[in-house]
Amino acid sequence: MGKIFYIMGKSASGKDTLYEGLLSREELGLRPLIMYTTRPIRAKETDGVQYHFVTVEELDCLRRAGKVIELRSYDTVQGVWYYFTADSDAVDLERFSYLALGTLVSYEKIRDYYGAERVVPLYIEVNDRLRLERSMKREGKQPVPDYSEMCRRFLEDQEDFSEENVIRAGISKRFANDGDREICLENVAEYIRSEL
Repeated sequence: MGKIFYIMGKSASGKDTLYEGLLSREELGLRPLIMYTTRPIRAKETDGVQYHFVTVEELDCLRRAGKVIELRSYDTVQGVWYYFTADSDAVDLERFSYLALGTLVSYEKIRDYYGAERVVPLYIEVNDRLRLERSMKREGKQPVPDYSEMCRRFLEDQEDFSEENVIRAGISKRFANDGDREICLENVAEYIRSEL
């Protein structure tokens, strides 16, 4: 029986780096769980790699078919963009295990959809000071840094990932990523091996 290993944590906790590192470990045999979006494809993106790029009409068809597991919307200057997870033929939990990346709320919806025995949370923690330093450094590399947006995300994560919410979601296992990232990566990989 396959499982979905679901990485989550506050912004600048190193989730993306861990995600890529875990997928590159062939011995784990994890496949990426590709999310969907209605936003336009960007340069250097490939449909089915970063996202499945779909139209709003395709999203509506998936909704009517009961295939949308979780859905988020963002009001942008180019209109409303949707990001979502859908149950598709590409997910075969009878044969494969997957790695996903998302929020605490999306984890709960995917867990509720597939069942707690098939969805394993990988909660990544970093102390607030280091997260803020990493966020500042990352934002400073942007062509036009938006520090107010960075602060908004930081504060929103404090609420979204409050201790109360993490406990309510039933998450007890945590991985500290405020030291050597390779050590954290190895700790997460070892835990995944124990759950396969």
